[in-house]
Amino acid sequence: MSASFPPSPATLLLPGALRQRILSPLAERLGRRLQSVRIPAFALPAPFGRVVARLPQQPPALALCGALNLALGRILPREDLAALEGRRLRLRVSDAGLTLDFGLASGRFRPLAAHLAADLTLTASVRDYLALALREEDADTLFFSRRLLMEGDTEIGLLVKNTLDAVDWSRLRG
Repeated sequence: MSASFPPSPATLLLPGALRQRILSPLAERLGRRLQSVRIPAFALPAPFGRVVARLPQQPPALALCGALNLALGRILPREDLAALEGRRLRLRVSDAGLTLDFGLASGRFRPLAAHLAADLTLTASVRDYLALALREEDADTLFFSRRLLMEGDTEIGLLVKNTLDAVDWSRLRG
């Protein structure tokens, strides 16, 4: 993993080869440090979750769907997700008070109304979703330690888990 720094005014005055010799080791050391950083154990305060739970859930669901649609075809393979077409998914962030309902329709993720039952509900804390996204922990570890709950259609749950495991996050850096 290699980090890159924006050139500072001081380093811009240096010839290219010298600038490279100075910045490369710094970027490499920073990259190694970032790889060893782990997300600390934390939970959002309960009052925060209670306030967020009273807010409209549609805007964060729309943001999630936008991010998932950007990932489609890049790090999320469209053909693997075809089985999700027409299915209702619910993502609960337990400590944040968020419940995001969405689904795949016509090859795109779209927010859905929350009043209907979901085919699959995933529940975890903010910290555990971050650990999953950053590959600090895998879905199996979180599931068997009861920090990630999957309720509903087992087949869809397995598809989502396998898709998360197969995501190549390094393709986002390119």
